[in-house]
Amino acid sequence: MSTDRQPQPSSLRPAPPAPSSSQRLLKVGTLARETGKTVRAIRFYEELGLLMPVKRTPGGFRQYDNNARIRIHWIDRLQDLGFSLTEIRDFLSALQDEDSGPRAMEQLRAFYARKLLETRQSIARLDALQGELTESLAYLSTCQSCSPSTSRAACRSCDDEAHRDVPTPRLVLAVQDPA
Repeated sequence: MSTDRQPQPSSLRPAPPAPSSSQRLLKVGTLARETGKTVRAIRFYEELGLLMPVKRTPGGFRQYDNNARIRIHWIDRLQDLGFSLTEIRDFLSALQDEDSGPRAMEQLRAFYARKLLETRQSIARLDALQGELTESLAYLSTCQSCSPSTSRAACRSCDDEAHRDVPTPRLVLAVQDPA
């Protein structure tokens, strides 16, 4: 994962929203604990312009509102999709550069639609892999009748009763010596 450490120009950083008087503000350590991040990760998100505290205490401590939790969840999900933090920053910047709310939301909708399709394709590939692994494990679980001195080459033409009418799975065939 690429995490270029270039400070974000202030023009790309969103102005922090003013917290409502009823909203509980979190210090960086609390936010880190509640989101499963490190304090350093939270500060790095801020350096990249991905996250901004809503205010600082007179002592200079960062304070975050609930939107920070939401933003961190969003960052995590985009990283799950394979984005680096720099790519997330650039994506967010492109959205923020769009003056029209409907156009920005259309860009976000199109992006999410593409990612949903890619996610479904990944799930289908993983489901197929799961099937192959299950088939291979079932086949291999019957490999109990050979003596320890049987050569691996003999596995290619196994004559065990449990394997007679069952084709050898491709994941097993691939590691067998050619005949």
